[in-house]
Amino acid sequence: MATKTELSPTARESKNAQDMQVDEVLIPRKVPSLCSARYGIALVLHFCNFTTIAQNVIMNITMVAMVNSTSPQSQFNGSSEGLPVDSFGDLNKAPKSLSAKCSVIGGQFAIWEKWGPPHERSRLCSIALSGMLLGCFSAILIGGFISETLGWPFVFYIFGGVGCVCCLLWFIVIYDDPTSYPWISTSEKEYITSSLKQQVRSSQQPLPIKAVLRSLPIWSICLGCFSHQWLVSTMIVYIPTYISSVYHINIRDNGLLSALPFIVAWVIGIVGGYLADFLLTKNFRLITVRKIATILGNLPASALIVSLPYLNSSYITATALLTLSCALSTLCQSGIYINVLDIAPRHSSFLMGASRGFSSMAPVIVPTVSGFLLSQDPEFGWRNVFFLLFAINLSGLIFYLIFGEADVQDWAKERKLTRL
Repeated sequence: MATKTELSPTARESKNAQDMQVDEVLIPRKVPSLCSARYGIALVLHFCNFTTIAQNVIMNITMVAMVNSTSPQSQFNGSSEGLPVDSFGDLNKAPKSLSAKCSVIGGQFAIWEKWGPPHERSRLCSIALSGMLLGCFSAILIGGFISETLGWPFVFYIFGGVGCVCCLLWFIVIYDDPTSYPWISTSEKEYITSSLKQQVRSSQQPLPIKAVLRSLPIWSICLGCFSHQWLVSTMIVYIPTYISSVYHINIRDNGLLSALPFIVAWVIGIVGGYLADFLLTKNFRLITVRKIATILGNLPASALIVSLPYLNSSYITATALLTLSCALSTLCQSGIYINVLDIAPRHSSFLMGASRGFSSMAPVIVPTVSGFLLSQDPEFGWRNVFFLLFAINLSGLIFYLIFGEADVQDWAKERKLTRL
């Protein structure tokens, strides 16, 4: 008996040692982060998102040049006085290609399903999605300058060439999973695969369409993404027009002022991903982190936009509010936009593509509705546009706060199919 009592503590110690070894595998600090394969893939996705969104934004930048000039070498008008009211209708055509381009984003979530450890998904997705903000910044800043100097066709040539390079980089670097990746270390491969064992793994089972259509968490994500895309689309499409028409800033300064919010948002978006993962390490519930990020990314941003028409005296103040609004809106990258990975990891790619497809109706509707409001009421048109933005944004946020979840849904869990 004495020997048995002496051996039991050692047995406990060896068991605890094994548990500590398992825990160490799941701790992100023990595995290289920045110089790793998963962060390299996030960087490639960052540049792919950069060129995807940049090619859409230049449509909005160059559309004014197409309307105001009959020759590619014509100069931009220095003020908005030369911009006819019908140009708002022509601007409606530009964002419609965004609905097709947004389908690319859904495919990225199939990568993070197998590449993103649960406690790093916020930062990895934020790094990847922040490329869209860098694309907006570059297109708005450089697009006007290229149109002035070389002509608006060269904007498409340059950004199209960058897109071809990113496409080639995608085919070379991106792999389906860590096990087939040739340039990954053994420790990182073991870390990713062991951390994802806790997740529901995908099997060849059909998507339960009826259950998805009845799922309120899915609808909350779709409506929340739609309302946030309404905010983002308004900023992308109408920030240059607003600054030019209200403050009569020439196109070169307009590009600088319009691009400033997006470079600040690029930084905040990446930092927000790290903060979200930091809160998870402090025992915050996952749904709490997602909803906090979504609130901070929607409510303050739309409220600041609403205040713009009441600050006509200073374009510096307006630019500061636009910068803060755009920066805060990127916090949704760590909230509602990656929530699909939480509730249905097995079907995250399809559901993210579906939610983005649903939300991409906003870039199509925003120019139509906003252009109509601006053409019908020149005096209070901007105020009506921004109040409509706030109402839609708040409605989607409330719906998400009520019905949003972060637990894996029953219909998304792996199950055995039995037939009678």
